[in-house]
Parts: sequence; structure tokens; C-alpha cells
Amino acid sequence: MSQLSVVYTRANLGMDAPLVTVEVHITNGMPNFSIVGLPEAAVKESRDRIRSALISNHFELPMRRITVNLAPADLPKEGGRFDLPIALGILLASQQIVVPNVEGYEFAGELSLTGELRKIVGALPIALSTKVAHRRLVIPHDNAMDVSFVNHTNYMASHLREVCDGLQNPEKLRIVPKTSPMSLEKFSIDWSDIKGQTHAKRALVIAAAGGHHVLLKGPPGTGKTMLAERLPTLLPMPTEKECIEIACLRSLYYPRDTEHGWRRPFRSPHHSASTPALVGGGNPPRPGEISLAHHGVLFLDELPEFQRSVLEALRQPLESGTVTISRAKQQLTFPAKFQLIAAMNPCPCGYDGDLHHHCCCTAQSIERYKNKLSGPLLDRIDLHVDVPRVSPHEWRQHDSDGECSDNLREKVQRVHAVQYQRQGQLNAFLSSKAIENFCRLSREDEEQLLTISEKLQLSMRVVNKILKIARTIADLHEKESIQTNHLMEALSFRARK
Repeated sequence: MSQLSVVYTRANLGMDAPLVTVEVHITNGMPNFSIVGLPEAAVKESRDRIRSALISNHFELPMRRITVNLAPADLPKEGGRFDLPIALGILLASQQIVVPNVEGYEFAGELSLTGELRKIVGALPIALSTKVAHRRLVIPHDNAMDVSFVNHTNYMASHLREVCDGLQNPEKLRIVPKTSPMSLEKFSIDWSDIKGQTHAKRALVIAAAGGHHVLLKGPPGTGKTMLAERLPTLLPMPTEKECIEIACLRSLYYPRDTEHGWRRPFRSPHHSASTPALVGGGNPPRPGEISLAHHGVLFLDELPEFQRSVLEALRQPLESGTVTISRAKQQLTFPAKFQLIAAMNPCPCGYDGDLHHHCCCTAQSIERYKNKLSGPLLDRIDLHVDVPRVSPHEWRQHDSDGECSDNLREKVQRVHAVQYQRQGQLNAFLSSKAIENFCRLSREDEEQLLTISEKLQLSMRVVNKILKIARTIADLHEKESIQTNHLMEALSFRARK
């Protein structure tokens, strides 16, 4: 006599959570417990966890031939998330519990030897996929916060016995309480902290208003890091969709993280970071720093100190907003729509052109230092900003222009609203066709731009970026068309030495 049960769960495939059908077949024969369907080591080890969890909770592990199939067979299965559905499948197949509508649920959770449910990786993508499938999800209690803002009925449990009792008596199931991600976490820093550097502050306000990338160049101690760290305080609160995407990526990288602050991410990897650490990698593939900065800011300090191969890997994500990681058995695409803020010194010692310090670098070492950054990479950075030294006397006399983060954030938010209403995206992401439609110049300004472009030998990519910056400046001034002063200011941020 054979018995069969079917339980649903989800695998982890980057930002996706494909459906996995857990089929448990119990039949007469030599006692054996096997799991098939491309399980990795952690899934195979679930046999011992499940055996101990069932016995600890006074259930029986049938002394018969137990075959567990995780379908589809060609999808890799990893992690401990399959413990709970497999255990429930065994209990259903052996008729130790009876659940008439089990097909309306999905389960995910790792079991301890006593039957307690432990937190799993990637609970949020599972909850979102379960919502689309119109099923209800049962997850460990420790994952409740991860899925609390998914507008769907999900359940949480702390123990295998609690799940079994709840399935047989649905009134006992605990519903995950709903929360909203739409609340801004307060910053401990503010734009008003910055004194002086009027030109650099203007550039970062333009960058925040249009989503542009920025390169800050200046001697050590001039405030480049301080400026970059305060850019997120100017950015509007992310939308609910953006919050969910940020949380999904964070749950894949920080499986044990319990922090839930709904601000845009700010990532600042060290210059010794490898290519997989920055763009993503591993087996199975995991998001890198550029994906963790999705809808936020990626700050690369000491830019020339990064390995050239690492920086060149940024070129495609800077253009497309995504990064594709290819492996022998699978290919995953992670979102990477970040705002790059890079900082560098003018030379290896940092004091080339500084009036207060003597530069000890040779012309060859300065040239070699600058050549670490390729032309195509620099072309993809919109604003190139000099950050000169501010003397202590000037610093003491200079105020913060009376601008605080809250006031500037409201201004930036209004500019964002104008751009989304006009073209459906920020100016930094305009296509060539959209530039023709929304970044038109007068005949005189167009001729002037072409003349300057030929003189400075600017590529078409740079010319397009100048037009995008000019469009953002016009939006900040609440002008419908780009005027000459807007174009000239935009050109000032691209006249690199």
C-alpha cells in the first residue's frame, strides 16, 4: 500500500522565488528516506533534522520507504527552507494529520532538532510570489517582519507543532501583522553641516534632482566624503515598490538582519573590494554592492585605488541599471539602479594644485595615477566637480547657506515629480530619443554646444549627459525650456582637465 501527499514551497533564485512542488511517497519496502530533485547538501541534511523534529514532537517517522521529490527536477534546491514542507508532507502522507485544503498554502522554514522554526533567507521574494499565486504562506515567526508590508494574508509560527495544530484548526494560525514601509527614518547628519564648498554643494543638489552620477576631485580633507554621505539626506522617500525591491535585495544578502529602516541605501565599499563583491557573484549568485545600493547611493572613495577590472565591471550597470551574473548552470539578473558618487585625489600624494601643500609626485606618476580610470568609465559619470581646500579662516566665516536637508529634500521631490509627470523617469535615465524630445536647445545654443564639443573633443555620450544636466538645472529653476545659462552651467561640470 502506497501513500502520496503534495505540498507547495518556493526555491531561491535571485529576486525570484520559483514554485517547488514537494511530493512525498510512502510505500512498503526496506526502510529508507531519500530526497531527489537536485538537492544540495543542506537539503540532503534535512533528513536528520526532520527525523529528530518529528520524534521530539511525538510524531512517527514511518519505518517504510519514503521518497521525497522536489519538482521541477532541474531547478537547484539549496538551504533549510524545505525542512517544514517535507516534514508536513510526511505527516500528510502517513495520515498523522489531515488538512483538507493544504493546496491553498505554501510553506517555508528550517527546523531545529526540537521542531522549532528558524529564520530563512529570502522570505520576502517568497511572500510576493505566493501572493501572485493566490496562496497563503506559513513562515517562521522570525521572518514575520520581512513580509509584514506585503498586502496579503500570511501566517507565522514558532514551532512545527503550532503549524500542525493551526492547519487542522485555522483559527489557531497567527496572522502576520501588517505594517507600512512608508515612514522615513531620521538621519543623524544634515546638509547644513557642510560649510563652504558652494560649487560642490550645487553640483550634488543637481545630482539629487536628476539622479546623475558625480565625481568629486580634490586634496585630502576637503570634505568629499562629507558631501557624499549627505547626499541621501536630499533624496525623497522611496516609493512602496522601491522599498520592497530594496528589502528583497537586503534579505538575500543579510539573511539574519533584523533592521528595517526605510531610507535609501548608502553603500561605501573599501577600495580593496573584488569584482564579485562589487557587482555580485558566488555560487549560488548573490547580489553585490551595486545591487545593495539599488534606488540609493554607491560611494566609491579613493576611486583610482580600486582594481581597474573592478571599475570596468561598472560600465554596463551604469548604463542599464541591471547586472547579469552568468554561471555554468544558471544566469541571474539583479537590479542595480544606483547613483554613483566617486571621490579621488588629483595625484598619488593628493596635493597636486594645492596652494597650501607641496606636491611630491612626478609628472609620470600623476599621469599613471590618472590613467587608472578609463575614458569610457569617466564618460559615464555626469558631473565632474573640483573640491578645493577651504582655509580655517574661510571655514569659520562661512555659514551653511541656511539650507537644511528637509528643505532641499522637498525641493528635490518637486523636481522629481515634474520629471516623472513629463517623461516617466528621472533625467539621468533619458534615452537618446527622449533627449531629442525633452532637451531641445535654441539654434544658437545648439551651435555653441557643437563648437565647444569639437574643441574639447567630447563624445556623443558626454554631449547627451550635458543636455540631461542642463534639463535638470532648468527643472530646478522651474523653466519649461533649457536656456543659455542652464547649458553653460552644465558645461562647467564637464570641462575636465
